[in-house]
Amino acid sequence: MRESIQLPIIDLTSPDPISTARAIRQACVDVGFFYLINHGVDEKLFKEVLEQSKNFFSLPLEDKMKLVRRNHRGYTPLYAEKLDTSSTTQGDSKESFYIGSLEGKSVVSKLNQWPAEGIRLISLIALALDLDEDFFHKAGACDSPNGFLRLLHYPGELQLSEQVVYGASAHSDYGMLTLLATDGVGGLQVCREKFNRPQIWEDVHHLSGAFIVNIGDMMERWTNCLFRSTLHRVMPTGQERYSMAFFLDPNPDCMVECLKSCCSDSSPPRYPPIRAGEYLEERLKVTYVS
Repeated sequence: MRESIQLPIIDLTSPDPISTARAIRQACVDVGFFYLINHGVDEKLFKEVLEQSKNFFSLPLEDKMKLVRRNHRGYTPLYAEKLDTSSTTQGDSKESFYIGSLEGKSVVSKLNQWPAEGIRLISLIALALDLDEDFFHKAGACDSPNGFLRLLHYPGELQLSEQVVYGASAHSDYGMLTLLATDGVGGLQVCREKFNRPQIWEDVHHLSGAFIVNIGDMMERWTNCLFRSTLHRVMPTGQERYSMAFFLDPNPDCMVECLKSCCSDSSPPRYPPIRAGEYLEERLKVTYVS
C-alpha cells in the first residue's frame, strides 16, 4: 500500500530554541524524519556539488572502477549493495561515491570546521531529549565524529527483470543523523510502522531548499526507541535521480548507551551499551553484495 506524507518543517533560524526543540522531539517521535530549512548551506554550493557528481557518474565504468570502494570510501557500482539484507533481489539499482575523513587520522578530523548551523542542530536534539544542549559534545560523540558524504546516482532506465527493482531497498540508517539533499526527482518513501503487515509506504515530496533529516539507529538506541529510526527506501520513477546524503556518525570510540532521560523502572534499556565504531562496522559488513 502507498500513500503520501507531509513531513514537519524545522526552521534552524527560529529565535526560540525551546519551541524548536519541542518540534524536533515531536517529529522524531512521530515520524523520525523532518525537513530542515534555513540551514546555512548556500544553494550555489549545492548546485556545484550536484554538477560535479553528475560529471563523475557520467564517466566510463572502467574509470570509476579505478576508485572502487575501500574501507567504506570510494566508488560502489550498480547492484553491489543491498540495504535490505532479507531481499532476494540482485542488489540495489544505484551507484555511489563515498567521501569521508581518513581512518586513524584523528588530527585531520579535528581540523575540520563545523558550521554553526550543524552544531545548533545537534544542540537542539539534545534539548529535545531534556538534556544539556552540549550533551553530545561532552559525551564524545562530536569529538572527531565520523562524517561521510555519499553522492548517489539512480539510473532512469533499468534492465528488464522479473524481480521487484529498488533504487535503495528498505532500510534504516545506521548512525546518528542523516541529512539528505536531492535534485528534486521523487522516489523516497518511508514506512512508519515497520513491523505492521501490510507495510504502508508513504511518498516523501521534495521541498526546495530544504534538507530531509532522519534519525539513525544509534540515536534510536540512545533514546531507547523514543526517537524513530524509520524504515525507508527509494523506488525507481523512470527518471534519473541524483542525491547526496551526509551521515553524521559518532566518534568510533563513543559509547552508545541508553540515556537516563529515556529509561525508567517501567521502561528499562532495550539495548546493551556498544562502541559506535563496532556497531557501524557490524552493520556495514552485511550491506555489500560483493
